[in-house]
Amino acid sequence: MSGKVLPLPPFSTGPDIMKLSQFRFHLPPELIANHPSKQRDDVPMMVLDRRTQTIEHAHFRDILNYFSDGDVFIINNTKVFPARLYGEKEKTGAKIEVFLLRELNRESRLWDVLVDPARKIRIGNKLYFGDDDSLVAEVIDNTTSRGRTIRFLFDGPYDEFKKTIQRLGQTPLPKLHNRAVTTEDEERYQTIFAKHEGAVAAPTAGLHFSREIMKRLELQGVSFAEVTLHVGLGNFRTIDVEDLSKHKMDSEEVGIEPETAEIVNRAKENHKRIVAVGTTSMKAIESSVAISGMLKPYKGWTNKFIFPPYEFSIANSLITNMHMPQSPMMMMVAAFAGYDFLMKAYEEAVAKKYKFFTYGNPMLIL
Repeated sequence: MSGKVLPLPPFSTGPDIMKLSQFRFHLPPELIANHPSKQRDDVPMMVLDRRTQTIEHAHFRDILNYFSDGDVFIINNTKVFPARLYGEKEKTGAKIEVFLLRELNRESRLWDVLVDPARKIRIGNKLYFGDDDSLVAEVIDNTTSRGRTIRFLFDGPYDEFKKTIQRLGQTPLPKLHNRAVTTEDEERYQTIFAKHEGAVAAPTAGLHFSREIMKRLELQGVSFAEVTLHVGLGNFRTIDVEDLSKHKMDSEEVGIEPETAEIVNRAKENHKRIVAVGTTSMKAIESSVAISGMLKPYKGWTNKFIFPPYEFSIANSLITNMHMPQSPMMMMVAAFAGYDFLMKAYEEAVAKKYKFFTYGNPMLIL
């Protein structure tokens, strides 16, 4: 299955204008993976071949059979930070949850956050975190109905401030899992190639990679090209418009180094397989495409929302988890695999009891 990558035959992406309701499917709750597998790479994997419109059932370790010398895997090296803090409101002692979204100003300790319950938090309120109240914040702005801007009142050096956040914060496992976060999550809700802190959700397709698999791929001549996209909560927000062209994604910070662009473009020129590992990697590269169709270095933000029909410019393969109904990630995968083909694959995945969402099973689309 190695060698030159040939052009794909035409395939159906579904109707010209996609609607939210077209991405509904029945997902039994027991098929949501609430815990990680015993080993990262020890999971079933579904393989979709767009050329032949066939579905294979394999294992993630079989990924070695699909790639060879000169192929490139694009991985997202973002690092999840412990973004969920629990504290109390001054005077009343009301329990509150603060979810750190984005650092606005390092010197002033300003952050965009979500607070819950939002109705109890107003401008000027002080919030206390830790048994010893070692971290205090003041609400200085209302940004949305749930969102706030807060300033941490911390006099020490920045390194000490970050250590305090690390100590008091929790791994931001999605609430859909409806369970307490464990020490296992601290390790497993993070890829082994995570480097640059800034994500509030893991790039889950990357969670399946072990050091052994990466080493064996490298021995086969495969290169790894790194991008950074700090995954935001926008991926989990409910889409509330039927016409998908009217949905606005939250912005996420992106970094693509010249070295990455060079590795990817060389593989493209040589008609090799270029694999986006996860929808976040795909979003990053599709956010910085030259008129020539090549990948450009980039540092900035993206709010790109990809849904069918869409013409991809860089990657010709995708590794992705199995996604929740009506999620932006599912829509991007439908654009890449073809809407009809993906819906058929998801129907088969449910029938064969593949696991979905954060700790779910991977899908390789060729």
